[in-house]
Amino acid sequence: MAERKRQAWGSKLGIIMAVAGSAVGLGNFLRFPVQAAQNGGGAFMIPYFISLLLLGIPLMWVEWALGRYGGGFGHGTAPGIFHSVWRKNRFIKYFGVIGIFGPLAILIYYTYIESWTLAYSFFALTGKYAGATSQSQMQSFLGAFQGLEKNEYFNSMQPAYVFFLITFALNIFVIYYGIKGGIEKLCRFAMPALFLFAGFIAVRVLTLGVPDISHPDWSSLNGLGFLWNPDLSTLKDPKVWLAASGQTFFTLSVGIGVILTYASYLKKTDDVTLSGLTAVSMNEFAEVILGGSIVITASYVFFGPVGAQDVAKSGAFNLSFVTMPLIFEKIPLGAVFGFLWFMMLFLAGITSSLSLSQPAIAFLEDEFDISRKKAVTIFGAATFVLCQPSIFLLSRGTVNELDFWGGTFCLVLFATIETILFTWVFGIDKAWEEMHHGAELRIPRIYKFIMRFVTPVFLIAILGSFFISKDGRDNILMANVSEADRPYVLGTRLMLVLMIAVLSIMVRIAWKKSERSGKEGISR
Repeated sequence: MAERKRQAWGSKLGIIMAVAGSAVGLGNFLRFPVQAAQNGGGAFMIPYFISLLLLGIPLMWVEWALGRYGGGFGHGTAPGIFHSVWRKNRFIKYFGVIGIFGPLAILIYYTYIESWTLAYSFFALTGKYAGATSQSQMQSFLGAFQGLEKNEYFNSMQPAYVFFLITFALNIFVIYYGIKGGIEKLCRFAMPALFLFAGFIAVRVLTLGVPDISHPDWSSLNGLGFLWNPDLSTLKDPKVWLAASGQTFFTLSVGIGVILTYASYLKKTDDVTLSGLTAVSMNEFAEVILGGSIVITASYVFFGPVGAQDVAKSGAFNLSFVTMPLIFEKIPLGAVFGFLWFMMLFLAGITSSLSLSQPAIAFLEDEFDISRKKAVTIFGAATFVLCQPSIFLLSRGTVNELDFWGGTFCLVLFATIETILFTWVFGIDKAWEEMHHGAELRIPRIYKFIMRFVTPVFLIAILGSFFISKDGRDNILMANVSEADRPYVLGTRLMLVLMIAVLSIMVRIAWKKSERSGKEGISR
């Protein structure tokens, strides 16, 4: 059998930066502080860290080890990796379709939102939104930019579409040059720059004076207290625990399938235990230390405790594109800090969107044996078309629908399947041995029990809550969707079903082709 040469990472630092880049995204700086502020402040960190220890870190190790194992057989995506683990089951590869579908469903709306951050970094330097000095004016600016209204700021969504094209082209340009020459090279630059920008902003926020002398208690120190002082009574609320476990998923990019793909380019003897934990640590520093120090603290300084609470309730979009620009307008060198804020978000966004792109491209390369150039061309054409509903139907619930199915439901479902597959079907003893090939860190033995019993039960409980909870049922039954938007939401669901069907058919074709040729990929 002729051996196919797969791509590989250039260095251990490169893979750590890439996985950290996948994990560190918009949610670290926007979603996390909002979740913490709304769910008991410092008390939120109790279920958050419990979820991290019992769910996030075990899943990270599972995905690193599974990905490296499947990569040894020439598979870089979940269908092939699942098949490598359970060859006797001819259906398991179809469950792996979720690991390609999920990233695609997220990517086709995430890229557009990512482009807003690039646009706003440009607007900050050019003073485009400087005339919007109130919350209502800044919301009008955002709405006009998105094409939801016309006013003195924008009379069409052409500027937004131009920035989308630039952002989309940048993503395609980077992935065209592959794992080492494209993704790794960008992440080695983008991640240090991201941490540097976030550090500058955090220091500036924490050294703010008291701008309103009539409220001397509106200080950055009290702002930190507002976010971190624990309300222990909230721990009795199941919603807080659900929110904490959900945030763990979102923040680490586990359960999506991208870490499987990234880890598939490792060698058999490459470490996964210490590297995985290092990537987790970088993400937690970005989220808890930096993300927890900026937006809510700044909002407290300028708007007080009531205003900060309102900001937390307004959602991540308003927080980033309405509240933060208003805050930066009130401080010296606000345009510079505005640029750093939005460029930081853009770097967080593009390192994440690159990781979301790679599973589909790896699937084309590995299972259809086509060149990187052709795979990227096919991927670029398909995703460009799929992105359009998120752009032109933004106000019709399309993005919310994509986020629920791709970024929430499928994420938990996929994590449940891969954990059971690795610890029960593959076997916890073999899994433990696989994780420790070339390991530079011995995992505490208690995690044998956690990975086999606690993590799967935790995941099944979260999955069940989607169907039991009112929010989950409302999402599935479209209870909160207006009659005018229902056709668009149903159209989005039809598009998602077609995506799954096409991917499943492609998996079948790839395996039929493999069976005819008698190939099983690269042997270990």
